[in-house]
Amino acid sequence: MRPVVVLLLVVLAAPACSPKRIGMSRMADALSSTSTAFGRDNDPEFVRVAAPSTLKMVEMMLDDQPQHAGLLMTACSGFTQYAYGFLQVDAELLGAGDPAAARDLRDRAGRMYERALGYCLRHLEMRHPDIRGALRRDPKGALARATVGDVPALYWTSAAWGGAITLAGNPLLRIPEVGAVRALLQRALELDGRWERGALHEAMIALEGLPVLLGGSRERARGHFERAVALSNGQSAFTYVTMASSVVGPREPAEYEKLLRAAMAVDVEAVPDLRLTNLIAQRRAAFLLKELSGGR
Repeated sequence: MRPVVVLLLVVLAAPACSPKRIGMSRMADALSSTSTAFGRDNDPEFVRVAAPSTLKMVEMMLDDQPQHAGLLMTACSGFTQYAYGFLQVDAELLGAGDPAAARDLRDRAGRMYERALGYCLRHLEMRHPDIRGALRRDPKGALARATVGDVPALYWTSAAWGGAITLAGNPLLRIPEVGAVRALLQRALELDGRWERGALHEAMIALEGLPVLLGGSRERARGHFERAVALSNGQSAFTYVTMASSVVGPREPAEYEKLLRAAMAVDVEAVPDLRLTNLIAQRRAAFLLKELSGGR
């Protein structure tokens, strides 16, 4: 552990560091760790209710400390996860039962992804000035100077951006942006392909599940699936659900059902850091299995 007493003396010796500023910094640091705490939770409904106020607090803190890297990363990942786990998935589960409500949830999810993307890009720009514009002009070149320390931001930026494209009013107009999403993930894989037990490979499954005309490849998707399963020791339900929904589909019912049942069989207590993600993935898997059986 670092010498806290020496650090405290240095902070107090700085004229610009008022007690209020010190308190705000400590609160900002604490808020920066909330995504980890939420990820281990075993009650998705509790997180659904708690997350919005926490994320709003993060935004308020960013008004005071706009360059706080931890807060920017929390906003980047937090809004992305909330958009997917509690808006986009809910919209899918509502389906044809309540089209208007499902549409409202998708619209909200799209706006949350856009909000997340703004924070993600701000975080990247702190380390790599002007990267926002460069990603649109020359994605691969823009990321050449990225380092291992950028991998979390590369992943979450790609997730937020991909979600925003998917839920855009007219996704066809944003097809050129898919190249930036792919470049972010590929660069992250080059830097640390084992990051977060295969999370990057999970993301690549969905990307390679796109039509061939958009650069997708079923063969590459299977390769990423196998790697993701290996890195997570088969303990990520999200891997199986992503492969089932993005690549296989209900037109191949035997493999589709096998993948979804594999997701349902994952022990959510085996890897505490994946607990909430697994619970949400299993909720979606149960819904897709029910649809496959005709709602029985």
